[in-house]
Amino acid sequence: MPVLPSWLTEPLWEQFAVLLPARPKYHPDHPLGCHRRRISDRIIFDKMLQLLRFGCSYEAIADTTCSATTIRSRRDEWIQRGVFAELKQIALDSYDRIVGLILDQIAVDGSITKAPGGGEAAGRSRVDRGKQGRKRSGMTDGYGIPLGRVLAGANRHDSPLLAPTLDLLDGLGPLPDDVTVHLDAGYDSDKTRALLTERGLHGLIARKGEKAPIQASQRWHVERTHTWQNAFERLARCYERRATVFNAFFDLADTIITVRSLIRRAWMTHRWDGRPHRRP
Repeated sequence: MPVLPSWLTEPLWEQFAVLLPARPKYHPDHPLGCHRRRISDRIIFDKMLQLLRFGCSYEAIADTTCSATTIRSRRDEWIQRGVFAELKQIALDSYDRIVGLILDQIAVDGSITKAPGGGEAAGRSRVDRGKQGRKRSGMTDGYGIPLGRVLAGANRHDSPLLAPTLDLLDGLGPLPDDVTVHLDAGYDSDKTRALLTERGLHGLIARKGEKAPIQASQRWHVERTHTWQNAFERLARCYERRATVFNAFFDLADTIITVRSLIRRAWMTHRWDGRPHRRP
């Protein structure tokens, strides 16, 4: 059974392949010109999807097609070239052009996941008996499309991460004149309101001590997106120790979420080659 359906995997790979440099099948400096063939990028890409979805180790996913060392080296090469971040940005721009991002309604919230291996951006989790964990301060548009995230240790509070999270809005281009940021009661403070006022943003913040359903507003979009992201086992329980690698897997997961939402919402209004026969 494939990790992702073909109507989602194929457009992802087609765009990903365009971002990769052209390489010969054999190493050009080999004296006989017949060295062992270079393993296809498509094989490594499929392995990355499997690692993201199943959360298993590199050794467990390696087989006769490629080794764990090859997966790691090709992964680091793509991270150094910024391929994962560029792929995510292309998916975000495509969604904005075809469907449209709802940037006048922004939701920000934190989520704690396990990090058994520790490493960068990890800390003692207060909700997991002091074990190592990571917190991500995620931001989404009004529908739940992930716009970015800030990684920190699980022992960090949500509110200090709000400023660097909102800084990610600068990369989205011009924003609407009136932008509302939806936050939960963890951000209920005068400092948070002053921060939003300085940036020209309107805050809709839940009040401490009041029942949430009355004032939940549109905060549930970011909570649903956290659930979408945690469906990828590598994000919910990650043994990666380097923040750059963890961010690369996050960029890949956010790309999948964005493209999947794009196909689902454009299925009723657009036609294209490879369009699913039924609405996904």
